[in-house]
Amino acid sequence: MKLIRQSLMIFVVLTVMVCGVYPMAVMGISKILFPYQAQGEMISYKGNLVGSELIAQEFTSDKYFWGRPSAAGYNASASSGSNYSLTNTDFQKAVKERKDKGLDFDLLTTSGSGLDPHMSPQAAFLQVKRVAMARGLSEEVVTSLVTKNIEQRQLGFLGEERVNVLKLNLALENAVHE
Repeated sequence: MKLIRQSLMIFVVLTVMVCGVYPMAVMGISKILFPYQAQGEMISYKGNLVGSELIAQEFTSDKYFWGRPSAAGYNASASSGSNYSLTNTDFQKAVKERKDKGLDFDLLTTSGSGLDPHMSPQAAFLQVKRVAMARGLSEEVVTSLVTKNIEQRQLGFLGEERVNVLKLNLALENAVHE
């Protein structure tokens, strides 16, 4: 009986430590050291919360740059890839439809999570003409915005150059309203 009581006490203590104290400590430290990141890297525009740097949103208007398609329907709680193979007819049909719309590069396929907020610079430059026409802006102005919003590789060698779609669209909004 003494052994059962000791086992239960250890179980309770470890549960409180691992499920309560430790997560609260990590959350508290992260909010102090990295307040922006700890809150989900949320972006506000003109006083309104418009999204996160970390999670893709769907833009369908020709006035905006479009990001990668989402197998999760841009729902952060349903993050997942499509699991379609390259030979799957549904996958091939979806890629063909996107290609018929004039899309190319990484805009043809979903990301692994289905929520990638970035696209390649090539995919952004491919959309310049459409966005410029829809906005009544010169292609040079829109190209300049894309160039200014290219994020470099992390630490100079990790990953690829990329463009955050939400940030680029907000820069576009700012350029239009200036």
